[in-house]
Amino acid sequence: MKQEIAAQIKGSLTEGRLPCASALKIARRLRVSPHQVSEVANELDVKISRCQLGLFGYGSKGKFLEPAQEVEGELEARIRDRVVETCLPCTTAWDIARELTIERIDVGRAAEGLSIRITQCQLGCFP
Repeated sequence: MKQEIAAQIKGSLTEGRLPCASALKIARRLRVSPHQVSEVANELDVKISRCQLGLFGYGSKGKFLEPAQEVEGELEARIRDRVVETCLPCTTAWDIARELTIERIDVGRAAEGLSIRITQCQLGCFP
């Protein structure tokens, strides 16, 4: 399976890096965990880029997002409701975006604006 994951990674590179969205598509397509895809990428010395929450992988700046200046009531409530030990897990941020039919990056901006750290990357890129 590692060889198939490696082949998929090599075919999905953008500027020598593997975008988060592509890594997760590979995991779904091959029915493996996102973390397995990330492990093979690490073995290939391929960096994950373009986090869908805007947290890393956007060139020299690292982050893509600007913290939200204001956070709408329902979004703020859902984020604060789901904080685990002062942090918001990545999968929970995705769930909130899906539930509110908003972009994932908007949840990242809101969390950043509320000074809530997103943790537990699905790909294992950050704890």
